Amino acid sequence: MQVNFGLFMLVSIATVSCGQHVEKIIRNDFDGPHADGSYRWALQTEGGIFHEQLGSLQSTAAEEPSLLVEGQYQYTAPDGQVINVLYKADKNGFHAEGDHIPTPPPIPPAIQRALDYLATLPPPTDYQ
Repeated sequence: MQVNFGLFMLVSIATVSCGQHVEKIIRNDFDGPHADGSYRWALQTEGGIFHEQLGSLQSTAAEEPSLLVEGQYQYTAPDGQVINVLYKADKNGFHAEGDHIPTPPPIPPAIQRALDYLATLPPPTDYQ
């Protein structure tokens, strides 16, 4: 859980410090943390930086509780492009989505056929 909290703090600090000058905060809402571990906050500056986040503890009977964080942030890049990132951080890591984030090229058809074929084979049983 400390890794997730550290990730949360790193993203928060990086988002707030994206601007090159100090901007007036026009929205600063905080709610929590509550007894169940949940919280919600939102921050907005006069220069158009916006960041909001929700957090809660997720638990199952078999595992130790872990922090689930979901949020988004937005700012204007130096080239004028509005950057908007939706993200989720959980026990499996940090997952971000945004139009500006590069995506991998498609898998070539021959490689995809080979992967599909390998997926049909039974798993090996001789682990020597």
